[in-house]
Amino acid sequence: MKKQILIVGAVLVVGGVFSTYFFKKVDAAQLKKSPTVKTSEALGYNIGDVIADFKLKNINGRMVSLSEFASAKGFIVIFTSNHCPFSKSYEDRVIALDNKYASQGFPVIGINPNDPEAYEEDSFANMQARAKEKGYTYPYLADDTQTVSKMFGAMRTPQVYVLKKEGGKIVVHYLGAIDDNAQDPSGVTKRYVEDAVNNLLTGKPVVTTITKAVGCAIKWKS
Repeated sequence: MKKQILIVGAVLVVGGVFSTYFFKKVDAAQLKKSPTVKTSEALGYNIGDVIADFKLKNINGRMVSLSEFASAKGFIVIFTSNHCPFSKSYEDRVIALDNKYASQGFPVIGINPNDPEAYEEDSFANMQARAKEKGYTYPYLADDTQTVSKMFGAMRTPQVYVLKKEGGKIVVHYLGAIDDNAQDPSGVTKRYVEDAVNNLLTGKPVVTTITKAVGCAIKWKS
């Protein structure tokens, strides 16, 4: 009797493991086949991936897409927000990145992925006010549907994707943090985004391609 119970238990365990593996495998396959089933938990773009162009509303009310930047060599896409203290800490550094690299062909594109219902500070009106107050030199786009943020696989604010145009396509070369000190600009020792863009501008491969983005979790719509 004990032997029969053990055999039945083993079969159930194996069956459970197999079914879990099978359905996980199916879900992964579905995610690869169709971007429409991507969620905030799904892996987004990775190094070497070609991104799809998008169109989002800028703080001036005009719709903006990457294809409009015909002379750009690439982009520094930064998912950021108004309310997050980490985003605020990096604000001046993001403006400095655009001032340094936009003229060299790598402009900053800021995207606010947050649900303004979760934080009023992230509303479109407050995005406009903050950009005016700080003197943003770059587009600050509202991802109202959060589709673009999920497509990229963004999870934090701030989180950066350094992109480069290659043969008519836009390819991911770096993703993660801006640098290695979110709280103290004077304590920065590794400037990940600057190093990545500098290498791309000189035709060299990016050495550090992925780092952990340190910031606030994106507030997804329920």
